[in-house]
This record gives sequence, structure tokens and C-alpha cells, in this order.
Amino acid sequence: MKKLLTSVAVVALVYLASPLSRPLDAKPPIKAETYKQLELFTEAFERVKSDYVEEVPDDQLVEAAINGMLASLDPHSNFMNKKNWEDMQVQTKGEFGGLGLEVTEENGVVKVISPIDDTPASRAGVQPGDYITHLNDEAIVGLGLNEAVEKMRGTPGTDIKVTIHRNNVPQPLNFTLTRAVIKVQSVRWRVEGNVGYIRLSGFTEQTQVGLDKALAGIQKELGDKVVGYVLDLRNNPGGLLDQAISVSDTFLERGEIVSTRGRRPDQGERYNAKAGDAVHGLPLVVLINGGTASASEIVAGALQDHKRAILMGTQSFGKGSVQTLMPMPGGNAMKLTTARYYTPSGRSIQQLGITPDIEVQQAKVEEVGTPAGVIRRREADLPHALRNTDPGAKQPAKPDDAKDKTSEKAPDAKTPDGKTPDNKGVGADKAKVDSKTQDPKAGAKGQDAPGTPVPPAATGDATPQDYQLTRALDLLRGLSLLQQSKATN
Repeated sequence: MKKLLTSVAVVALVYLASPLSRPLDAKPPIKAETYKQLELFTEAFERVKSDYVEEVPDDQLVEAAINGMLASLDPHSNFMNKKNWEDMQVQTKGEFGGLGLEVTEENGVVKVISPIDDTPASRAGVQPGDYITHLNDEAIVGLGLNEAVEKMRGTPGTDIKVTIHRNNVPQPLNFTLTRAVIKVQSVRWRVEGNVGYIRLSGFTEQTQVGLDKALAGIQKELGDKVVGYVLDLRNNPGGLLDQAISVSDTFLERGEIVSTRGRRPDQGERYNAKAGDAVHGLPLVVLINGGTASASEIVAGALQDHKRAILMGTQSFGKGSVQTLMPMPGGNAMKLTTARYYTPSGRSIQQLGITPDIEVQQAKVEEVGTPAGVIRRREADLPHALRNTDPGAKQPAKPDDAKDKTSEKAPDAKTPDGKTPDNKGVGADKAKVDSKTQDPKAGAKGQDAPGTPVPPAATGDATPQDYQLTRALDLLRGLSLLQQSKATN
């Protein structure tokens, strides 16, 4: 059984996993009253079968009933039929076919959370906050996220017409996109002067491998000149729990990384760091924002609680629950919320998110990659969101339109093979959410960890598009000067 930390549906999915949940054979006894309620369901099922205006297949009715039951629990529990389950298992490996969009559903409309870098959607100019209303001139409003995602997927090389409504744009926008094989590189890196910059856009099976290559590349290029690192988790929706734990362990010498607590005492799990800090205690700044969710919040929370990193940016998404992927008969599967997770200090971030040590709004007080006028939400704003049950936890107020709102992202769970996937819903392409920012310094070098070149940086001083990164680089260089001064004295 796999556990996930996830946040939204995508035109490509990303799931996180976390090892917790009771065995499938340990089922609680069914009470007599429960059988009476099941009789009610059976009666409704038979009425639909016999009297509905059109004949409906049994499997379709049962699947819809299970979907309705799970959807009523919280935003992250759902049913996956055989095809969706197989697709998700493929997607956690970091490669799939589609358009390159991370999507969710909002009031019956498919909403773009973010396009994935270097995909048909990103190259065509699809933006975060766009609403997809038609596919091949067929309206999909109210169709359901799973079905909409299914229509967006297809054979690489085939075209699909996508109609989009964009805030502050009066007329619909039409894009003809050619489906492609989406290969998600979850790790990108470069050097910024004497600072190593590492961008994690998600947590797939290859994330730790990519991080190791990034650190080796930075060390090879800078050697002893490196003064610190920036770990960019902005707009990272999560992914596999085991990868989030591994990434946290990379920068920690010892101590707890995360713990999970289910309904029963025997469902709890704790994950601890192994000895060895890969960057030998060099200063670390972690960038977060409203799109930092699920597995990425685990990493940020662990590094913050151990005072191993300075968190900079804006409040994170606030998904503090764990989903377990449970295989079911017929090749189907169920994603069920089975626990809450807690940072090393014992705090739950459910609905609350993680507060940065240094709050830095993006230039013009905009989220990275968020067009003006686009409203983004957080976990606390999702229908049926789990409450934070920590004693004394202040429940978040519903944000108003005048304030900065964040995107829908969430944490992780485990799948049957013991790995960890990520994302709250079902998607169409993939849940990679790389922010579209330019390097603030000229001459920045680097590449995707697997070897894909990174676009050249903007020329001149820091660009207004990435004010947060500029502040992080300034902070690290300031810390380096302070350390040098202390050593001299």
C-alpha cells in the first residue's frame, strides 16, 4: 500500500506516498445498523436500474456511488478505476503523455494550477488561473475532473483544441495543442555567483537522484567557493512521501523528519534522519509560497523546526493530511485520507500552512507565475477540508478577494508497492509545477539534474519577476560576510 501527499488534479498527476495505514485484511466488524443503511443503498440502486429513463451499466453506477462517498469525506479522497490507477502508477515515474497541465476543479470548472515547463501547454502560453471551458468545441463545464482529464490525454502527436476563459480577458482564448510525451524533470539547478540554486518542482521517483546530481554539479563548478544554497519549493504540489523524507534527510544531520497519526494509535509512524549533511552545514534558504504543498511542506517544516534552514517567501498551502492508495478488486484503487502528518516539533499544518521565517512578497505583491487578478486558494478554502484538531490551533479565517490567495496543493501518501506519490485529485497531464521565473543574475549556469540545459539567465541585476530569489541570494551572501568577519576577529 502506498501513501501520498498530494494537492490537486493535473493533466499529468503527481502523487506522494507515506508509509502508514492498517493492512487491508484488518477490517472493522460491520454493525447491524450498517446493514440497514446498505439496504437503503440497494433499494436506490435497484430503482435506478429499473426506472431510470436510460439503461445504465452496473459498474458505472457502483463507481459513481463510491466516488460520491469518498468525495464527501475530504478534498483528497477519491476512487480510481483500473485505467486511472494504471495511469497514476506510470506518472509517478515522471513520464506520461498529455498537454503538460496541472489542473483542479473549481465550482464545476476545470482550472489550471500551472503549466509544466517545456510542454505544449507552457509553450502555447496557457497560464495559472485559466479556466478550461471547451475541448474540441465540446463544453466540459460540469463534466467532472476525471472525465475532462481523460479527454485531454491522448496519443502523442495528436491535436486538441482547448478553449480557455482568462480573468480580465473579455473573449475566450483558443489554443490548438499537440499532445506530447511529458517528461518531468523534477530537479533543476544552476549557480548564482557563489550560491547554488536548486529548484524542486515535484517529488517523483527520480527526485533524490536529481538532487544528488545537482549538488555534485554545483560542487564541481564552485568547489570551496560555494557560500550556501537556495532550495526553491515554490509552487511545488508535492509527490512521493519517501522522496520528501529523503530530500529532508539530505540536509539534516539527525532528528525526526515527520510523523503521521491516524485514527488508531497503531497507525502512527515516525521518520528520522540518518547521520550526514550532504552540504556540511552550509547556510540554506528555502523559498516557499502558496503553491508549496504536501510533500514540499514536509521538507520545509522539517528544515525549519531543526533550524537548519531559513524559510523565505509567503504562507504555504496547508495540506497536512496523508492519503493511502489501496488496491481494490478488478484492478481499481482507492485513495483514502488515513492520517494527519506532523512536523518534528509536533505541529499540524493542516489548513494553516507553514509561516516563513522571513515574509517576502513577490514583486508587485504577486505570487510567482500568477497573473494579476487571478485568485488562488489554500487548503482551508477547499470543500470538506479536514479541520486542524491541534489544541489551541487558530482556525484560518476565510481570505477575502483583496488578500493574497494561494493555489490548491496538497501532501502525500503511499501506493501498494511502498512508494510515495502526490496530488489531490485526478489530472490530465502531470503535476509538475515549475515557476516561470528568470535568473536574477547574468551568467547563471546550470542544468536539469538529468542533463537538460537550463535557459540562460536574464541580463543585468535582479529582475522584478523574482524578487524573492534575489532576497534569498542577498541573505546568503550577507551570512557569508558575517561568518568571514567572525573568523577574522
